[in-house]
Amino acid sequence: MATEELLGAEFKKLQPKLRMIAKASETVNAVRSDYTSSVRVAAQSADDLVPDTLPSFRSSKNKTTRGLSAPKLDKTSDEIEVSVFVTQFGSDASAWQDAETNLGVKVDCTSVGKQIATSTVKLSELGNLAEQAQIASIELGEALKAPDAKQSRDQSTATKPPKSRNQPGRDSGGRDVFVGIIDVQGFDFSHSDFMRDGKTRFHAIWDQGGNTRPPPAGFDYGAEVTQEHMQAAVDASGNEEINIPAWALEPQSQMVPGSHATHVASIAAGNRGVARNAILAGVLIALPNEEAADRRRSFYDSSRVAHAVSYLLDLAERYRIDNELAELPVSINISLGTNGGAHDASNAVSRWIDSALSVPGRNVCVAAGNAGQEKSTSSDDFGFVTGRIHTSGKIEARGLDEDIEWIVVGNGIDDVSENELELWYSASDRFEVSLTPPGGLPTIGPIKPGEYVQNKKLRDGSFVSIYNELYHPANGDNYIAIYLSPFLKENPVIGVRPGVWKVRLHGVEVRDGRYHGWIERDDPRPHGVLDGTEIWNFPSFFSQRSNVDKSSVSSLACGARVISVANLDERAERINISSSQGPTRDGRNKPDCCAPGTDVVAANGFAGEGDSEWIAMTGTSMASPHVTGVVALMLEVAPHLTAAQIRGILQRTAQPLPGATYSWVDDAGYGRVDAQKCVAEARSLAARKRLNG
Repeated sequence: MATEELLGAEFKKLQPKLRMIAKASETVNAVRSDYTSSVRVAAQSADDLVPDTLPSFRSSKNKTTRGLSAPKLDKTSDEIEVSVFVTQFGSDASAWQDAETNLGVKVDCTSVGKQIATSTVKLSELGNLAEQAQIASIELGEALKAPDAKQSRDQSTATKPPKSRNQPGRDSGGRDVFVGIIDVQGFDFSHSDFMRDGKTRFHAIWDQGGNTRPPPAGFDYGAEVTQEHMQAAVDASGNEEINIPAWALEPQSQMVPGSHATHVASIAAGNRGVARNAILAGVLIALPNEEAADRRRSFYDSSRVAHAVSYLLDLAERYRIDNELAELPVSINISLGTNGGAHDASNAVSRWIDSALSVPGRNVCVAAGNAGQEKSTSSDDFGFVTGRIHTSGKIEARGLDEDIEWIVVGNGIDDVSENELELWYSASDRFEVSLTPPGGLPTIGPIKPGEYVQNKKLRDGSFVSIYNELYHPANGDNYIAIYLSPFLKENPVIGVRPGVWKVRLHGVEVRDGRYHGWIERDDPRPHGVLDGTEIWNFPSFFSQRSNVDKSSVSSLACGARVISVANLDERAERINISSSQGPTRDGRNKPDCCAPGTDVVAANGFAGEGDSEWIAMTGTSMASPHVTGVVALMLEVAPHLTAAQIRGILQRTAQPLPGATYSWVDDAGYGRVDAQKCVAEARSLAARKRLNG
């Protein structure tokens, strides 16, 4: 087994998956860009890849696709780029300028404290960047999981407008508060829920995948659609001779009927939403469509969420200055998730958002996630596949072992995605790890602490990489990263071996003994058929024996300063079965609270002619914007509330569900959010502050 001590110090600065990518062949990385959110091929090369790469699997299910091979690049190290978070020692902004000037590394954006930067780096430059003395660590952007909110089966309640979620006469609806929505599938800015006196209430939309308008200041990608652009489209669409929807006249890169982003914005700040008078803006994350070229050219990882937060805060500040406002507090909603990292707020995007929330008058709500279901409720219910993502246990003493069963789907399906598992344990312990593939292949390992196996080719042609890491730079803990990779380089493409992969942890030195593990998810996506076998990106999952039904909250929702929101089924007065549970790996109470998220009726974006303007959807994605709107009402009466104070007020005023106490519980947090009590408590706190000077 290889050891880190045999390599340069820069090797240790690269996150394991980044090392694996850096050491892979150029052809594998070119294909990897098809399905890995933080790897792309430079624009000038992407068109050359279209005919021969993995997306040629996409075909009729009755048709066999043959002749697959990976592209050949002359200068792949200069043409393959990765999206990374780079952390430096200290907070010297000149370090990022030096990286751009001396190394040609493109710094996209920096965090509030300047300690973290997002960067677009050519693989050929990774080593040079890591060698810089001021660089502490380089992490690949995490995969963003597409929202899996479900359209309700019974849409009979969605044929008429929903009951207003605001309280006329009791508050001013979030006036002079900025509400930002970071989401996908497009914002229907001309929907009636966002129109008032013939004017759209959207102030701006940054379409990160768009190209119809210039990008916003400070960024070199996407299109910023201003209120003037949107209003011009609204006015033109009113012309009977044109008879085209406003959103078609000012198009976005995603305009999906039943749009997730439109629904979420409607709940938070639509005319029938919680904060009906707030200033509204959106960021459309560029989760790509099925076009291979779009996936190859694009980054759609957690760095784009960091950019979105920074953009919304800057946009709000510009609005405040332009309109000569003394203050303009900001409430942001993120109904997207990540599942990588330690689930303790140490991942780079969580540290980025926490840094932004160190300033008073700012808040971010994040959907807890929909990974709460651990087993089927009926013979045709496969919701458990998205729920079995967490395992945990304890090695009681030296010399003892713990086994974990990790399942890759088979039964006529070949999984051509990269399956990832991270296991985290105390810095005081030392574990070895072995991996036994299904089907009688030899066991790999044991891998000792500080050792690794990288891109090991198995007998069937697929690959395994295992890293046993000590002292992660962000949290100081130890972790084991395991990657199961398909064979992508040439014919035939070989998926990850289906069956039960057995991960065995060996206790070498045990003082604490506890461990937690999470599977990084891919979204199910079919590619077609190859020689009679369906080819898929498909999520792996833990067996029922190994799955532990808690601590499944999205890692993005584990941030120390964010508000994590669970899905309340209002009619049943209980938490929806799909809602993710806490606590975080380090024992903090997430989710913080719950809000209505089941069969929630809100705006139906980009509805077709004859379709209802409203649609019912279910998920924590629907619960989180409700709380985002409530926070906007709080910030209206107390603009200087800190994120910590907002969390405290939510905890104090939350109403326990029937049968519960005021204690925190792992599925509902401290209970249901109560808008009226939240606003009253915020107003009281602001009054005491004024009284005390």
